[in-house]
Amino acid sequence: MEPVVETSYGKVRGRTRDGVTAFLGIPYAAPPFGPGRFRAPRPPEPWDGVRDAFEYGPTAPKPGYPPPFAALLPDPVIPGDDCLNLNVWTPGLTGAGGAGLPVMVWIHGGAFRNGSGAVPVYDGRNFARDGVVCVTINYRLGVEGFANLPGAPLNRGLLDQIAALEWVRDNIAGFGGDPDDVTVFGESAGGMSVTTLLSLDLGLFRRAIAQSGAGGIAQDPDDAMLVTREMAARLGIEPTAEAFAALDPAAIIPAQASVAAEVSMTPDPVRWGATTAAGGMSLTPVLDGELITRRPEDAIAAGAGRDVDLLIGYTSEEFRFFLMPTGIAAQATDEVVDFVAGGMGVPSGLPAAYRDRHPGMAPGELMATIITDHLFRIPANRAAAGHTASGGRTWMYEFAWRSPNHGLGACHALELGFVFDNLTAEPDGLTGPNPPQALADRMHRHWVRFAATGDPGWTPFDPSTRAVRLFDGPSDATVHDPRGDVRKLWD
Repeated sequence: MEPVVETSYGKVRGRTRDGVTAFLGIPYAAPPFGPGRFRAPRPPEPWDGVRDAFEYGPTAPKPGYPPPFAALLPDPVIPGDDCLNLNVWTPGLTGAGGAGLPVMVWIHGGAFRNGSGAVPVYDGRNFARDGVVCVTINYRLGVEGFANLPGAPLNRGLLDQIAALEWVRDNIAGFGGDPDDVTVFGESAGGMSVTTLLSLDLGLFRRAIAQSGAGGIAQDPDDAMLVTREMAARLGIEPTAEAFAALDPAAIIPAQASVAAEVSMTPDPVRWGATTAAGGMSLTPVLDGELITRRPEDAIAAGAGRDVDLLIGYTSEEFRFFLMPTGIAAQATDEVVDFVAGGMGVPSGLPAAYRDRHPGMAPGELMATIITDHLFRIPANRAAAGHTASGGRTWMYEFAWRSPNHGLGACHALELGFVFDNLTAEPDGLTGPNPPQALADRMHRHWVRFAATGDPGWTPFDPSTRAVRLFDGPSDATVHDPRGDVRKLWD
């Protein structure tokens, strides 16, 4: 079957297999190049006739992942300028599920400089199989999407995400989805995008799932300019939108990548600014005073997004992903731990407190534990507490199943194949050869239930009891305030 759906800009033709119809590479905005370079997203040009939506569309300009991450995170590159596109999987055109289905919109991760909706593990077919219209999107990355460029609007990548959600609002009914029953979900930079979008009170979604990305990331514009000036200096240009626009995106990427590597390896607040160093990423959403006026977790605590149901969580050992397979952990010393933690804004005295609680722990292991809490677990707790205190309904989870490979443990990005029920699309280097399908069955089912009902199926979060669903092994459990003694150190 090749059903045809009419969108605001023209008709698209999809392909049906096993009761699910996929529409791939649908443009939701015009190509962000030429006159549209470094501008807010604009509507795509309408087309005549029927557009085949059989293949993923172009991906945004980006560097490749350096080794060893390239083997752990497949990141396809599809050439072309029309990179602001999205993909839809639906059972709502085949008679299997009818119309008015819940919708889930996925925002990919990749440190705001990598990733796309075409990553194999993000295939939305299994969500559609289970009665959800699933959408994955592309957005501008790196300098194109997030650099502070005088003469250009800030947060262009975030504006792209909003434009994609507006497309969903205006068009998803034609694909069998309910535009008033949208769940936005994402991981890592995608999870940070979710909490940022939640803090804006856009009215474009009813529920939100933030995986390994809470509300503590937002660059001060002056700090963001330090990054822009350094990249411009390496490129031999002025730090302006006009000067960057004179270069091909591919010519910018080497300087972008080298600065990103330095920020992550040496998060020096003097050189890069405190808000850049705190996240260990060179390019993130910026406090522009218009779209983003305060850190997302602060806006959420003040009541932003209180009408949106929130599911938020993390993996138990997030930062092992960045330290173990690279060998950095094995080379770390106590001095390195103190420098990195201090540069990222970890409160003074906390490294010593962690050492007291983990006597004999190797410095690299200790650094992974501290930065996991700093970047992921503690901000997730803060966002959950703030959202709940302001009247929002909130649930928390922790993914604790441990990969047997490379000392990764329960690391960053490990839960993705389980959430999408796509373990066969995950590299063996990340999960090992036999990841537990039963865990994927359960986790995926909870995500579908949350999108369909607003309740994932366990006790809601409350700041007095702090219920957290622990996903690990042959069965799951709800625990209360895991590692609460350490959490209280951060208060």
